[in-house]
Amino acid sequence: MTLSEIQQRYAEGDTPSMVIAEICLKILGWSDPALFIHLPDDGELMDLARKVEEMPRDLPLWGVPFAVKDNIDVAGWPTTAACPEFSYLPTGDAEVVRLLREAGAIPIGKTNLDQFATGLVGTRSPHGVARNAVAPGFLPGGSSSGSASAVAAGLCVFSLGTDTAGSGRVPAAFQELIGWKPTRGWLSARGVVPACRSLDTVSVFARTAADAAAVAAVVSKFDAEDPFSRRVTHGSPVPRRFRFGVPDEIDFSGDPDTPRLFAEAVRRLESIGGTAVEIDLLPFTEAARLLYEGPWVAERWAAVGDFVGRHPDAVFPVTRRILEASRTWDAVSTFKAQYQLRGYARKAEAVWETIDLLLLPTTPRLYTVEENLADPFNTNSVLGRYTNFMNLLDLSAVALPAGRARGGKAPWGVTLAAPAGMDGALLEMAARMQGEDFPAVEKTDRIPVVVCGAHMDGLALHWQLAERGAVFRSKTLTAPEYRLYAMPASGSIPARPAMIHDVSGGASIEVEVWELSPAAFGDFVSRIPAPLGIGKVALADGTQLPGFIAEPRAIRGAEEITAHGGWRAWLALKDQLTPACLG
Repeated sequence: MTLSEIQQRYAEGDTPSMVIAEICLKILGWSDPALFIHLPDDGELMDLARKVEEMPRDLPLWGVPFAVKDNIDVAGWPTTAACPEFSYLPTGDAEVVRLLREAGAIPIGKTNLDQFATGLVGTRSPHGVARNAVAPGFLPGGSSSGSASAVAAGLCVFSLGTDTAGSGRVPAAFQELIGWKPTRGWLSARGVVPACRSLDTVSVFARTAADAAAVAAVVSKFDAEDPFSRRVTHGSPVPRRFRFGVPDEIDFSGDPDTPRLFAEAVRRLESIGGTAVEIDLLPFTEAARLLYEGPWVAERWAAVGDFVGRHPDAVFPVTRRILEASRTWDAVSTFKAQYQLRGYARKAEAVWETIDLLLLPTTPRLYTVEENLADPFNTNSVLGRYTNFMNLLDLSAVALPAGRARGGKAPWGVTLAAPAGMDGALLEMAARMQGEDFPAVEKTDRIPVVVCGAHMDGLALHWQLAERGAVFRSKTLTAPEYRLYAMPASGSIPARPAMIHDVSGGASIEVEVWELSPAAFGDFVSRIPAPLGIGKVALADGTQLPGFIAEPRAIRGAEEITAHGGWRAWLALKDQLTPACLG
């Protein structure tokens, strides 16, 4: 079941009530008591469908059914995190659920998970093991096991999971789905039972990358009430000719099939314009070890430790062992681990200078449920080898299918990863790898703006673009016909840049090009103070785009800094990153 299929049904006259009635029958026929923890009765679901039928039909997710992992609040439905004694009844939706309902989507139930979202296997729940919808007998993946199974079984179009260490990617790999792990903080986590609060992300399962992107467009909103929410600068699409990193050494843990499937994924990326670049993955995997061998595991105790201390017998034995072991970390060890992580992150940054994205096995190997239960800790550890570091290193990631192993019986997948903000680019690349259509970004509905000062990425006023949803287009130079000045400080206003058009004696100036929606562009431009303004800026490639141009009076008493080539270079020289620099 995909978004386009549902929309086609509605275009042909079906109604949300008809779709929900059909889903109720499908759930009954699927007959997996371990899939849902809370499943409303048919009457309640039909009421939800009828409410949506009263909403405008042009809503982006009108009538689209979705499932919710049972550590995410849905108003009036119990949240248990797969621990019945922990259960509470939320009076409001988690922010992501609220946004989805506002867009017309219909929740159908709360899904099973590894208790307190602690595990990658899907077997650590008192409610049993949700059946792998594609390969019964093999692990469904965790911790978002039920969310993946619901989509793979065709019971909904998409589902919400969470992903701290791989919980939104491993189940996707094992059930032939797209698993989008957003940039940390891009989706609100308000109304989510935390695992490691500083690292948690809400994730999305869907059958296609385009469906995941449609959900992303609805839920990717900054939430001022969530302390961990952040404004994310969106990266530019991966170019048609690109470089992708492949680890120089990969440990598949002796799996007989996954090395071949990974090699096929490499060839697939090469066939659509990629050049494989061998990289040293050690900084990434060393960071990964810190997640469960370092103090971040103590965040799990911070989240639910008080409950576990009061109700130890209510907690699944494997989960309790992990949680209780986390209490040994002290403050000194925590700071030392943070210093280690910063060192690994700095080394990882150098890797991104050589590649556009990273291709990894989502998991080294496949396991059956029986194999996992015989060795629950080691199998879980193996599954997280290439997932655990993503949030620690602030990466975006998309898991996608990469064929089947075990004679065509069991799905397996790979993951595309890139720095924060590259979510849309990775979803588009996943669609290209799958040979699927992906909605092109309409350039006509976004307006470019050329910035030459503190609105550039990483400088003091870039947040004014970021909070308006600006999308990065390029870093470039102007045509050689501009002069750059540093306007003198005046009262509380520090020095500011002014770019003046001068055909006869100008030079090329470093600039960045960003894109805004028409409404955001209008709001942004309306707040530009004189003597700065917006005019047409000629770029080195001959194009002319709207951008910052100063009035001639701006240079009175100003210092010419054209020779430095740009505002960033001049600031570096002067060592004065002032918070009110404009441009």
